[in-house]
Amino acid sequence: QVQLVESGGGLVQAGGSLRLSCAASGRTFSTYDMGWFRQASGKEREFVARIRWSGGSTFYADSVKGRFTITRDNAKSTVYLQMNSLKPKDTAVYYCAAVRNWRLGVGVTEYDYWGQGTQVTVSS
Repeated sequence: QVQLVESGGGLVQAGGSLRLSCAASGRTFSTYDMGWFRQASGKEREFVARIRWSGGSTFYADSVKGRFTITRDNAKSTVYLQMNSLKPKDTAVYYCAAVRNWRLGVGVTEYDYWGQGTQVTVSS
C-alpha cells in the first residue's frame, strides 16, 4: 500500500508557473506507475499526465501538452508536475495517483491509490 500527499498548489496569475509535488510513503514507490489528474468544480475528474515507474512513457492530455511536464525522483519517492503558461481553465484540484502497472494510464479507474488533492487557481 502507498499513501500520497500532494503539495505546491496555490493562486497564480495567468501565464505563471507552479510545480506540484506528490510525496509517497513506503519503500516501493519505484515500482508504481504514477498519474496526475484534475477536477474542476462541477466537472468530472480528468487525466492530465502519466509516467512509468522507470520515468519513461510520459504522456499528456492535449490540453496541457507543451505546457506541463511530469517527472519523478524515485530516490525521494516523489512525482512532480511542472506547470507553465497557466491558464484560467487550468483551475482545479489536482490529484496524484498510483498503481502497480497501468494499462494505458489515462483512466481514473486504472489507479488504486489517490492523494487528497491540492488546489490550483489561475486568475485572469
